[in-house]
Amino acid sequence: MSDVAAPAARRGRSARRERRQSAPGMIGAPYITRNIPVFDVLSDEGAEKIEAQADRLLWEIGLEFREAPEILQIWKAAGAEVDGERVRFPKGMLREVLKTAPAQFTQHARNPARNVEVGGNNIIFAPVYGPPFVTDLDKGRRYGTIEDFRNFVKLAYMSPWLHHSGGTVCEPVDLPVNKRHFDMVYAHIKYSDKPFMGSVTAPERAEDSVNMARIVFGDDFVDQNCVMIQLINANSPLVFDATMLGALKVYASANQACIVSPFILAGAMSPVTVAGTLSQVLAEAMAGCALTQLIRPGAPVVFGAFVSSISMQSGAPTFGSPEGSLLLNGAAKLARRLGLPFRSGGSFTASKTPDAQSAQESAQTIAATVQAGVNFCLHAAGWLEGGLCSSYEKFVMDADQLAMMHVLAKGIDVSDEAMAMDAFQEVGPGGHFLGAAHTQRNFESAFYRSTIADNNSYEQWLADGQLDAATRANKIWKDMLAGYTGPELDPGIDEALVSFMEERKASFPDSNV
Repeated sequence: MSDVAAPAARRGRSARRERRQSAPGMIGAPYITRNIPVFDVLSDEGAEKIEAQADRLLWEIGLEFREAPEILQIWKAAGAEVDGERVRFPKGMLREVLKTAPAQFTQHARNPARNVEVGGNNIIFAPVYGPPFVTDLDKGRRYGTIEDFRNFVKLAYMSPWLHHSGGTVCEPVDLPVNKRHFDMVYAHIKYSDKPFMGSVTAPERAEDSVNMARIVFGDDFVDQNCVMIQLINANSPLVFDATMLGALKVYASANQACIVSPFILAGAMSPVTVAGTLSQVLAEAMAGCALTQLIRPGAPVVFGAFVSSISMQSGAPTFGSPEGSLLLNGAAKLARRLGLPFRSGGSFTASKTPDAQSAQESAQTIAATVQAGVNFCLHAAGWLEGGLCSSYEKFVMDADQLAMMHVLAKGIDVSDEAMAMDAFQEVGPGGHFLGAAHTQRNFESAFYRSTIADNNSYEQWLADGQLDAATRANKIWKDMLAGYTGPELDPGIDEALVSFMEERKASFPDSNV
């Protein structure tokens, strides 16, 4: 092969790989079934001490449920001690209530091939959630729009390494606050057929989300099956506010899954120690999860934990730290001991750009996520700037890491083909395996081939334009969106959704609160 032909051949292989790994709506496994054991850093004795302290917190200090008289009545009727908005829980009460919660459940997608199993040995990756800003190399940092929102939904749909469409992939600030949830939920339904999340910013918006799901799936199906999962944050330390409680009540009543997730930056919203923080996480999560069961026994619920640390010099959040990995891992064990699915982890970083810091911090967190046994992983792709920004380039860079996690979670294959005895027999001492029949049979799938990394020679990298990872990612997301072909949506369902949204939007004035 000539010197001129060699680079062209390499580019041809690269192009074929890109086509394989970014085909529109490519369906890989709908979720990961892990074949590796969990990496456990918390002993049973340590877990018991943390559980005992959580019981003390629940009884001696209690939690506040603010501006929610109906919720306070539910707790009182269940046997808790209610004093104003403060609720204290007798030892063992919440664990008893939680016995009706399923250890594993199915979230149905409108395409049944994309249903996900939440819990057990399963891992589900969902994209970034909540940022008001978006960024890319061309336009820079700016407020998110509904166009950005739709773009991220499309990217998540097209990636075989993301199993879920997510929720607030960015805030579309060009739409009124009190009406944007319609367009957000509709975007998940219209531009993807993966599972999705509903709105939690007000009880009535949660109701709208449930009603839209009923249009898609049917009233009876929604009543008997989980078709949405949503994020309910505690207002740590030891508080649930009226907004989150109202949304939780709507979804639990409708038999839809809630991820009850303390949102903690240790050192500010919890003690500076891992053990102290974990006892708080457990107390808050148990209270919120148990509430779903009092509202509707058997409703699906997920023990969540968003926990990181802060810089004790500046007060800013930090990510990718060893303490963050320990917190994540410890909380996962507490959830397993409680018999509930667990949500945590992601591709976290405090970096402002998709640079080495962002890659290092995100890689540290996503590896810990998989090794700890997380079941539902929000923020798996696109997170930047401590969660303030959704990044197009970071999205596809993270997706590449998620693909590697798929391979890691498979564990080690010890089948006859994997043992490769025929290759040893063919090659013998002193030979090489490049031309062996076994290598030829398996080379396409033998090793994960990154869509982002450049593994060419220095000379080839120079000839290709000296591109860094972010620049290569910039081209990939643009190519993905240019090649997007949406999933089919029944025209009658589409028309009913649009009619519902138009009618509801017309029934009240725009507002930015």
